[in-house]
Amino acid sequence: MKSIIKNLNKVFESRIRLGVMSILLVNDRVDFNTLKKLLNVTDGNLASHINALQNKKYIKVKKQFLNKKPNTSYAVSELGKKAFNDHLNALEKIIKKGVDF
Repeated sequence: MKSIIKNLNKVFESRIRLGVMSILLVNDRVDFNTLKKLLNVTDGNLASHINALQNKKYIKVKKQFLNKKPNTSYAVSELGKKAFNDHLNALEKIIKKGVDF
């Protein structure tokens, strides 16, 4: 039997990573503190999920100083857009097809 979940991307199993990618897809760039507030997560939790997405090259990081304060912001990469859209399409197929037992 062919698996209905074979096209789902394991990287996006986490609700936090889903949230990060969803936020970044609809915004050009979002800083760390904004992501943290929107997702209601701790610094360490968000940082670990950001690292996982960054390791896959799904997001781009920009570090800069704003008013002499460090600021880190993120944007989704082209590879990340494709991977996330493929994941969403796979979910949509599962939802539309349903499962016959």
